[in-house]
Amino acid sequence: MAAECQSWGYTEISFLEFCYSWTISNFRFFLRESSEAIKSPTFSSGASDKNQWCLKLHPNGVDEESQDYLSVYLSLLSCPKSPVWAKFHFWIINSEGEQTQGMTSLRFYMFQQHQHWGFKKFVRRDFLLSREPWLLEDNELSLRCRVTVVKDTFDIPDEGTKPEFQTPRCTLADELGELWEKSLFTDCCLVVAGQEFQAHKAILAARSAVFRAMFQHDLEERRTNRVEIHDLEPQVFEAMMGFMYTGKAPALQGMAEAVLAAADKYGLDRLKVMCEDALGRDLCVENAAQTLILADQHTAGQLKTQALHFITAHASEVSETSSWKTMVGSFPHLVAEAYSSLASAHCSSLEPPLKRLKQS
Repeated sequence: MAAECQSWGYTEISFLEFCYSWTISNFRFFLRESSEAIKSPTFSSGASDKNQWCLKLHPNGVDEESQDYLSVYLSLLSCPKSPVWAKFHFWIINSEGEQTQGMTSLRFYMFQQHQHWGFKKFVRRDFLLSREPWLLEDNELSLRCRVTVVKDTFDIPDEGTKPEFQTPRCTLADELGELWEKSLFTDCCLVVAGQEFQAHKAILAARSAVFRAMFQHDLEERRTNRVEIHDLEPQVFEAMMGFMYTGKAPALQGMAEAVLAAADKYGLDRLKVMCEDALGRDLCVENAAQTLILADQHTAGQLKTQALHFITAHASEVSETSSWKTMVGSFPHLVAEAYSSLASAHCSSLEPPLKRLKQS
């Protein structure tokens, strides 16, 4: 028989959270003319806090990969006890005083004295300029940083005080994903390009109104429990199904456009936005017009807005591409929207705005 435990110990870890706001004036000059990083004034969580921090902003990134972005870092200048564990969240404060364009560290980082952590691709420079004065009111950039620091731990060897219960993490997504991956307890068959996939009607109906209609109404799919899917490639279908079972973002490399179309067809709004985000990150001169066409076809509003902003910022280059010429010939309403976006943008270019886009 195992011996009964006669005593126990309890270690408590607490956190300190504080915010710092930093406003930079004449930001357009800094963005266009300066290549040197700038530092914020020194700050701490309060008068009694000995840890001293600052923010660093790099206008042209920190390497070739990030040269089109602003890079933002949190730096620990001095501390009586090293190291300091902290996580952080950066935002831009818009002209309405709201926090936008936020990025959060995924974990706590260990800060030694004079060490910094942050985001080398915080926000694109051309995006900032295209959204003036919403993000650059009065030619000022306002940043806010929230820092969460791990405070000192202390032990409580009091046998009379009970420790808190530790709740295990939720594993529902993993367990539902296993049902899909191992085809456990399935009750319907989906056929894609000749391949059969076993699935669960209840999960499909709960996640997609399109599948729900198939199994709810008196259709062939309800009678046979078999669904023929003709417009998806198997790898795109598997990415969509993985999301439907787990809610997790699938690997979208090379197929974000196809998954976006599938998400739109089957009413998967969250997956649709994930695809919009992936396509928005890959925007370039060559694919901007094609991305705008895709976003319009699938009612992807956020991606469409990003594509229009990108075209506005790179009008002359985009108008030379083959996809722009295709859009001129086949999607004139999008050309009109691009013109409207360009006309309303606050550009500093000396070239007349409406001459920056070519029609052929």
